[in-house]
Amino acid sequence: MEDKIKERLEQLRTGLQADGGDLELVKIEGKTVYLKLVGHCGSCPFAMMTLKNGIEAGLQEIDPEITVERVE
Repeated sequence: MEDKIKERLEQLRTGLQADGGDLELVKIEGKTVYLKLVGHCGSCPFAMMTLKNGIEAGLQEIDPEITVERVE
């Protein structure tokens, strides 16, 4: 499943990169994915909404039990 998560994150990154941001995969523990938002995304007031409604929702297409946690 880790390979599927990494592949999906690569797809999701393009939207962030288009807005001057990006994400870094910190680690995957079980079904929890730890991400660091960088660039414009790191300081955006909507960062948590992006993580939950965008990235987490996209990863849940792989497995609905996947959760995303933000790492500073």
